[in-house]
Amino acid sequence: MIKQTLPMLLETLSGYPVACAQVRGTSAIEGLRGEVWLYPFLEGTLLFADIEGIPFSGFYGFHIHQYGPCVEGEDAGYTGFPYVGGHYSPQNQPHPYHAGDLPVLMAYYGHAIMIVYTDRFTPAEVLGRAMIIHQWPDDYRSQPGGDSGGQIACGTFYPCYE
Repeated sequence: MIKQTLPMLLETLSGYPVACAQVRGTSAIEGLRGEVWLYPFLEGTLLFADIEGIPFSGFYGFHIHQYGPCVEGEDAGYTGFPYVGGHYSPQNQPHPYHAGDLPVLMAYYGHAIMIVYTDRFTPAEVLGRAMIIHQWPDDYRSQPGGDSGGQIACGTFYPCYE
């Protein structure tokens, strides 16, 4: 199976992504930055993330939220990006079945690279929505968002251009 999938994967990644997000950390973690690219792939999306400046080696919640843009602020004692809403879930599913629920981001010495396939959304469906990195890993059980703590970084998906 890998002999069939790998050439498709390489061909997809050699093209241009449809949706891109420039991820930036909060004012408390200004060195956190990176990119997330979304490509149409099979019946869904191939997500490629390259993030650096992550505070510690470990696992971090990684979700697409309902709204953009990413505006840092505080609302009723909540610091981070208070206007991005909950996880993107057009079918109103419980966690971890939201369309925007992704595997945890694994960082090692401040850097994380992730490639994941999902059939829960297409790149066009998340344009204008926020890509969020949380301070703790998702537990994939707690409602409504996996008990992954505060938001430490955010990027809004926009159309990519050649």
